[in-house]
Amino acid sequence: MDARIHPKHDLSIVEIDGLEDRLYEHNRNAIGRDDGRGLGFIAVDSQMSRIGAIAGYSWAGIAEIKQLWVEESHRRRGLGRALVEAAIAEAYARRCLSVWVMSYDFQAPGLYERCGFERVAELPDWPPGHAHIVLRHRPRDQAS
Repeated sequence: MDARIHPKHDLSIVEIDGLEDRLYEHNRNAIGRDDGRGLGFIAVDSQMSRIGAIAGYSWAGIAEIKQLWVEESHRRRGLGRALVEAAIAEAYARRCLSVWVMSYDFQAPGLYERCGFERVAELPDWPPGHAHIVLRHRPRDQAS
């Protein structure tokens, strides 16, 4: 093998996006679906300052929420739920069959469950003493 491995723990957003593009190209070729699209919404206050956002993607009949953030001073007021519901609605408008998300037990699994997600896996000790939870949302007519 004519390669050397070097540490680079500070990859830029551009470099990470380049990795994502290469992975998407492989995945697209593997299953023959080229319908990947970003999925995101932002919430702003009256001064147009960003106070929340949700981001993910849709591809091949599924959607995944990758990030959800609400400014701490705006939490527990329904903003997180509104962002999640907007992402779900957009995913189904794109004809996705399900929406996936992962959340640590100390983050927002309860919020996702209140929005209709079901736990499908719990990975213990990720991080130690906590769990990483995988949740799925399906339209009511498909849920079982």
